[in-house]
Amino acid sequence: MKVEYTDAPTAAPEPTTGDKMPCPYCGHLLPRDAGRCDRCDWVRGATQTAEGKASDMVAVMFSIIPGLGHIYKGHILAGLLWMLGAIPVGIFVFLAAYGIEDRVVPPETDEGEEY
Repeated sequence: MKVEYTDAPTAAPEPTTGDKMPCPYCGHLLPRDAGRCDRCDWVRGATQTAEGKASDMVAVMFSIIPGLGHIYKGHILAGLLWMLGAIPVGIFVFLAAYGIEDRVVPPETDEGEEY
């Protein structure tokens, strides 16, 4: 029995023709001026690394504010969903940590050991 995986990328990029270029991620032939690949997540200009573009303060902000890193990478909907989901979770954690008294309360006076 032979199983063929159709969604797997090709082992080698397809040969280029005059006005086409292979996608850097999946090897699918695209027009030379294409801005993104319709088969994978490649976007022109997104192959650059974040080093050199982001300062240390920006990295700290991305770490503190949930979803901000997603928005920075261009995934706006995912970033907004992370932000909207983090607000109720943050309120719950705050109330659980500070808003509810402990159930086990030590007695007012220490009665000492009783035998």
